Order: sequence, then C-alpha cells, then structure tokens
Amino acid sequence: MSIKDKFPIDKWDFKSESILADLPTDVYKVLTAHKREQVYKQNEVIFREGSYPSGIYYITKGKVKKYKVDNEGKEQIIYLASTGQLIGYHAVLSEDRYPDSAAVLEESTIAFIPKEDFLNALDYSPLLNNRLLKTLSHEFAVLANSLTMFAHKTVRERLALQLILIREKYKENYVDGMSIEINISREDMASLVGTARENIVRVLTEFKEENILESKGRKIIITDVGKLIKIANYK
Repeated sequence: MSIKDKFPIDKWDFKSESILADLPTDVYKVLTAHKREQVYKQNEVIFREGSYPSGIYYITKGKVKKYKVDNEGKEQIIYLASTGQLIGYHAVLSEDRYPDSAAVLEESTIAFIPKEDFLNALDYSPLLNNRLLKTLSHEFAVLANSLTMFAHKTVRERLALQLILIREKYKENYVDGMSIEINISREDMASLVGTARENIVRVLTEFKEENILESKGRKIIITDVGKLIKIANYK
C-alpha cells in the first residue's frame, strides 16, 4: 500500500523529479547537450549560499540537503532532495545568487547542467515551462505548510512528520513489507526538525520504547509508520 493512501505526503514534499520525467527526446537533448556528472563524497558541498549560479544540478543517485546558515554558523535544513530531483534552478530563474546551500548526505552522483542549456531548453519547450511553473507553485504550498508546522507543532509531532518524509526518500527498489533504513545523523535530523540534538535523541528513544522504530548506530528503521502518522497530527 502506498503511503499516499494513509498520509497526504504531497502537502509536505517537493516533487522536482516530475520536471524531467519522460521529456520528449528533442527537449532532453537540448537540456543535456553539455551535461557532466561528478561523484561527491559524504558531506561535500555542491554550492554555497550567496554564490552566483552557473547552472542547475540533477541528482543522478544519492541524497542532498538544502540548508541555510545563520550568523552563528548554525545550520537549518530546508528540505532533503533525492535521486531524480533537480536543485539550484531557483537562482538561475531569478538571475540572483543562491538563496541557500546544498551538500550531499551520502556519496552521491550529481549531474551539472549549464545555465545556458537550461534556459535554451525552457525557450524551446512549452512543456518544460509548464512543468517548472507547476513545480514552483507546489513548492510554495509546501513551504507554507512547513511554516505552519514549525509555528504550531511540538518537537514530537515535527519529528514524526519528518521521519515519514525521510522514509520516503530512502525507498529504493521497495516492495511492500520491506524494511527501510534511514541513514541520517542526529545533528542533521535536529536541523531538519528545528530543535536541539538532545531533544531528537530523547524523542527517538521514546519512539523506540513505543515500538515505532528500531536503531542500528545512526541508522533508523521505521517499524510502525501508522503510529508516526497519528503522532504527526497533520490535519
């Protein structure tokens, strides 16, 4: 059974992979005319907030965190992107600096698409334009929901919600009933939830005692996603 049958995940999750899905061959050729791939090691930065974009990035395989850093050097993760998603295109479209930074959570293969090819493809294809506009509109709605979540939900509720979302990011070759391992540091989890690391550790321990999840080192295995959905109190 899909998570969508139990939980409105689209309200909380960016879906930029739909931009490039099944693009016509001619459009894809224009977009990827000078594409090049690079393997990034765990925690390696792809781009930094405040720098000027020279192109966009496609996650061929792996996980990427988008984040901002405050004046004290503290990270606030905005969202996690995974295989098939695009990042970095907002700055290209606005002709401005990157509004945030991006770094890989694990060893990842990232394809770079030069700005000129991306813009040429947009000029060439109304379909690509429409998909991009739809995605940007959806992202606005997701950000609005996220702001409400941070303003009104407890740490326990926010962590439950984020675990549901992260679990989906780590689904690969999934079949019903398969265990899904979430491999993310407690520091990154705290940054994503917007709380201190010790609060994350405390609530994860509570979830473990309630038989909601298991842990192996830093890896988390959700054993009862239904309980997480109830705790998330998303309505």
